[in-house]
This record gives sequence, structure tokens and C-alpha cells, in this order.
Amino acid sequence: MVSLSTEHLQIGYGEKIIVENLNLSINKGEITTIIGANGCGKSTILKTLARVHQANAGVIYLDGKMIHKIPTKEIAKKMAVLPQSPEAPSGLTVYELISFGRAPHQGGFGRLSEKDRRVVDWALEVTGLTSLADYAVDALSGGQRQRAWIAMAIAQETELLLLDEPTTYLDMAHQLEILQLLEKLNKEEGRTIVMVIHDLNHAARFSHHMVALRGGKLVKEGSAEEVMTHEVLKKVFHIDAEIVKDPRTGKPVCLSYNLLKKETQVERQKAVSFSM
Repeated sequence: MVSLSTEHLQIGYGEKIIVENLNLSINKGEITTIIGANGCGKSTILKTLARVHQANAGVIYLDGKMIHKIPTKEIAKKMAVLPQSPEAPSGLTVYELISFGRAPHQGGFGRLSEKDRRVVDWALEVTGLTSLADYAVDALSGGQRQRAWIAMAIAQETELLLLDEPTTYLDMAHQLEILQLLEKLNKEEGRTIVMVIHDLNHAARFSHHMVALRGGKLVKEGSAEEVMTHEVLKKVFHIDAEIVKDPRTGKPVCLSYNLLKKETQVERQKAVSFSM
């Protein structure tokens, strides 16, 4: 199984530091979610793990090797990445988009093999897009388009999936469908999944491991029970949260919350400004 970890990772844009001294180990065969307020560095970390953004300092290891020393095609066979709000070329069909996920497995001519076509058909089916295979991606609704990108990512058949807000644009039912699909890939195929998710209850429900960030620094990591607590959410989001146990799943749920009365607008702005 693919392993992914960081040592003393520092990430920034120019002289502006976003993430400091991050030591993170992604557990093999588990679902890990990264949570935190807007601007805390969640997406930046994911981009850096995927080698889309270069770290200022520190090391990322993929299967025990420094990731910057691994050939791009080799990485693409082990890691699939779904960025936030991706865009497809105009006129590209859903089938064509998903077939791009097979690129790391193709030879020099880039032709789809019989296996490639079977995998694309499977990805269409499990994401509910079979009837839309010949539609242009830019003609789809936001939710349909998001499912098409997820289909492309899973068609890559990698052991490791990095997903930045995979449920964006989806309604409640489709959010649950996508997260249950990822859960199924994890349970039945052992895929390791790392996600950035804003919905705390979804994060707690579908995660084995949660990572909570504030201002580019790690506040708490562990199980949902360890991270979804009143004190942790107070530090991370500056909210007074009521946490209960979900009667269906047994996982913690944020039932209700208020902004902390003692926190001023200036303090909130400082926290966001520090991480931008």
C-alpha cells in the first residue's frame, strides 16, 4: 500500500508562510479528512502533497522516497488528485474527460485498451453518469460536472486519492452518494483517501482520521471522537459547539453552535490574515 508523510513541512507563497513545521503521516488504507477555517492552509497542503505546489522547506515522502525525486508518471500511477473547481476544455465529453484518468497506464500512442474502456464504463456507472457519457462537460450542471471529475480521479485506479472539497456543488443526496462511494472504495479496494471537507459532520462520519488546522498549524489530529470536541472546535473555528453522538453511526455530530462572545471581529481577521 502507498504511504504518504511529511517532515517539518513549510509552505508559502513568496515570503508569506502559510503552513509551518507540519509533520503529518497519512495512514495506509484509511480515510483522512483535513478540516479548518477558510484560509488556514487546507488546500495548500493538499496541493503540496500532490506536488502541484512546491514546499519552501521540509520533505514529503511517498512510499519512503522523497516525492520530488519520483518521476511524474510513477506518481500518477500511485496518486490521483482532484483539485478544487477544476476546468475542462470546451466541448470535451464526459467520456473523454474520464478517459484521461487512464493516461498513466497507457503506452506511447495513448490509445484506450479494452481494460481502459471497462474502467471508464465502471467509473461512469458508479458515479451515475452513464446516460451522460456523450454530453459535453461544460453543458452539465455543477453537481454533474463534479461527479464527472470524481469519476476521472477514480478511473486512474490509484491506491491513493487526494480530493479537495469533493462534495462542492452537490445537493445533500449526491453528497452522501459520493462520500459513500469513496467509503466503498476504501473498504472494498483498500484505497487510501485524503480529503478536504468543510462539513464537519460528514468529516466525522466518513473518516478514520481527522486533521484540524488553525492558521497553518496543526491543532489536533486523531479519530473523530478525539477531534470533534467542544475544545478543539473552539480553538479551530472559535465557536461554542454542542457535540452529540449520531444515533445511526455512533460518530460525534456538531448539533448546534454559536460564535464565541469574547472573540472580536479584529481577532478573527488576524487569524485569517496570518494564514493568507
